Amino acid sequence: MTALGLLSAALLLTLGATASPHFEDCRLEAGPGQPTVGARCTRIDVPLDHADPEGERLELFVARVPALTPNPRPDPFTVIAGGPGQASSEFYAALAGAFGRIQRERDILVVDQRGTGRSLRLDCDLPEEPAALELADESLPQLVADCLATLPADPRHFTTSEAVRDLDLVRERLGFSTLNVYGVSYGTRVAQHYARRFPDRTRTLILDAVVPADVPLGPEIAPLAQRSLDALFARCADTPACAERFPALERRLDTLLADLEQAPATLVLADPLRGNAVERTLTAMDVRATLRLMSYAPETVALLPLLISQAADGHLSPLRAQVDMVLGGLEEMLAMGMHNAVVCTEDLPRVSLDDSLLARLRETYLGDEQLRMLARICEHWPAGVLDDDLHQPLAGDVPTLILSGELDPITPPDYGDRVLATLTRARHLVGPGQGHGLAARGCVPRVMARFVADAEPEALDGDCVADLAPTPFFLDFTGPSP
Repeated sequence: MTALGLLSAALLLTLGATASPHFEDCRLEAGPGQPTVGARCTRIDVPLDHADPEGERLELFVARVPALTPNPRPDPFTVIAGGPGQASSEFYAALAGAFGRIQRERDILVVDQRGTGRSLRLDCDLPEEPAALELADESLPQLVADCLATLPADPRHFTTSEAVRDLDLVRERLGFSTLNVYGVSYGTRVAQHYARRFPDRTRTLILDAVVPADVPLGPEIAPLAQRSLDALFARCADTPACAERFPALERRLDTLLADLEQAPATLVLADPLRGNAVERTLTAMDVRATLRLMSYAPETVALLPLLISQAADGHLSPLRAQVDMVLGGLEEMLAMGMHNAVVCTEDLPRVSLDDSLLARLRETYLGDEQLRMLARICEHWPAGVLDDDLHQPLAGDVPTLILSGELDPITPPDYGDRVLATLTRARHLVGPGQGHGLAARGCVPRVMARFVADAEPEALDGDCVADLAPTPFFLDFTGPSP
């Protein structure tokens, strides 16, 4: 594939541009209709292939949100988003308030990882439904080939191993000796690998919803999602108002999914994003995917008993509206070409789809379809650049703060403990009743700011995190119960 020939002239630069980057006023956007943040932005060119520093180059989108003090600390705070495939600029714009205390003393440095956002985003159109791929046994290789042919660059160079070298080149070009690094979800893999590669340039490390370096993404998604849903059912049963309002919730969900497997529902509803009347189909797979994604945050978890009960009673519109909002937002958020470039290089090659694993997955509400679909795509996706030590547990003495949500459906507190075990200067804080990502929760912004200021995890006062709690259940659509 001659994808490099598709790169626009604006994204291919010749080697040797060493002048100090020129910043201009700009806005960072969280998405359509979402918050924006003022910043100073530039583009910094890096090698497309770091093993060939004199070859083709691409541009990274880089933003600097100035500190509130006129005399900022010399080591900025940088934010790395998850996914894989989310743009750090969009993540930061959505959660800027969580880092406001840190911004008082430090610039915020935001770099859209290659393949995301405004750093040569790699989008890729493939069938979204596993059922569609099951029907495409013979055509799947061509579908993947067509997808790859539309990408603006060779996806083999859009992996974690290349991204950490990008970040360090940005640091060097901007004249910073060290960085304070924050990563969330998949971004914690990037953050850990940056600290592994450049420990002397990593002043502090915050790992929010951490993915251990030695754990492949994929095999545990369904079991962990089931564990989170089981916790929801148990909490509802132990909450008198929820138990009375929504009895036999688990059984009713099973019946709903079985009915939709037999016959997907068709209904007309107002588009939740645009307001016009549209016809929609609701499938069991829609419901499963939406349940998993709504399990990420305590506010949406609080809605699930009501949505499940309403749907089981035949009122499908509220749940179908959530499908549009949740899954539609995911498609806009993630650059799927970059996502596949990462997981098909770093995760799926370490997964064996044996009968015991598939049987275990089929015992969960998600089943084995998602993993099998991704594995089939990866069979035809080119493997990318992979450092030999990427999957080794991070070790060393970089001051590290690990944050976990008690009910996180994909990166549970067990993962935080696993990462903590190999670090000599680290602290692990768990938020009760919380889901995926703690940065904006309760007192956590204050705790993070203190940690970055002092770089002393051993002395950090994080007791207030234990005061976090789940959002009360919605008994109706007027709001959560007291």
